[in-house]
Amino acid sequence: MKLNSIIDRKLLRNIDIVIIITIVLLITIGLLAIASATGVTHSGITKNVKIQVIAFVLGTIAILIILFIDYNNFGDNHKLIYIVNIILLLSVFVFGSKIKGAKSWIDFGPMSFQPSEAVKIGFILCFAKFLESRKNKLDKLTEVAPALLYISVPIALIQLQPDTGTVLVYVFIAALMMFAAGLNYKYIIVSIGTLIASAPILWFFVLKTHQKNRFLAFINPASDPMGKGWQVLQSKTAIGSGQFWGKGLFNGTMNNLGFIPERHNDFIFSVIGEELGLIGGVFVILLFLLLLFRCIHIAKVAKDDYGMLICVGVMAMYLFHVFENIGMTIGVMPVTGIPLPFISYGGSSLLFNMIAIGLIINVGMRRQVIRF
Repeated sequence: MKLNSIIDRKLLRNIDIVIIITIVLLITIGLLAIASATGVTHSGITKNVKIQVIAFVLGTIAILIILFIDYNNFGDNHKLIYIVNIILLLSVFVFGSKIKGAKSWIDFGPMSFQPSEAVKIGFILCFAKFLESRKNKLDKLTEVAPALLYISVPIALIQLQPDTGTVLVYVFIAALMMFAAGLNYKYIIVSIGTLIASAPILWFFVLKTHQKNRFLAFINPASDPMGKGWQVLQSKTAIGSGQFWGKGLFNGTMNNLGFIPERHNDFIFSVIGEELGLIGGVFVILLFLLLLFRCIHIAKVAKDDYGMLICVGVMAMYLFHVFENIGMTIGVMPVTGIPLPFISYGGSSLLFNMIAIGLIINVGMRRQVIRF
């Protein structure tokens, strides 16, 4: 018992306080923005705010549990985790509900759950273990091909839902993890070239009508201001109207009048831009940059390749979500249903993002071999 308490104290000294403070600030901003977007000033504490608070509490408990488990235990069980991932993705075809054209949600009464959110974490844990033994060997097709096959199964199941936005997240995560594991540059160049060459096939045979409309709205939202371009135009107008200081929390005109689409989840950054202005939007972006840099730092000091690859995977997940979500609200990225981590409304999204943070802190805690 005494030995365990010494080990615990040594591990606790390595907890990254900066990450914890950053996450608390982001979640607090998110709760305030959700409260404003759901009309808390005239409706009282809304269901959305309550669910988000519950998710935060559950996420905190999950982080505490994760910290007591050596992250290498997840690697030891990577085969089981991979199987569970596939089962979860298959479950939507049996129990799932179709929302916004994609059958990717499972309803549990008043709450809903998106399996692909949970699988992101499992995918990172599994793929990191898969790449660990192949680090610096990904200059041969015989090593790259199995990696591509490994990730193709979950990605194909998600595309069948269809949920192209989430597929792009997985592809980005896998690409950065493979790059960190030593993927040869020639495969990156070939992949980009193949993607460009296959664009016509994707457009005519893969993308659904609503996905094409989102892309067309991204190219020229003004061509259909009352239809395909409505979301982007309203979002940009709201952010621009906030100017430097913003209109004040709970005082956003376009927010309160309902002109901002999906303002409590996908377009939550539009609410922040209108009510907190440029200063508030930049502050949120700086918090995300700080979080990403801390993930990279912990990846660099991780005691093993498995821990490093976990950190890279989680960092890639956050990077894509932040860049895509904020980008679509200001018109520099196509509109997708990708939430802003820790800020957008979504109990399962917040819970699993906090679990991912628990893994980052876990790797950082165990970055040094304890000696006596």
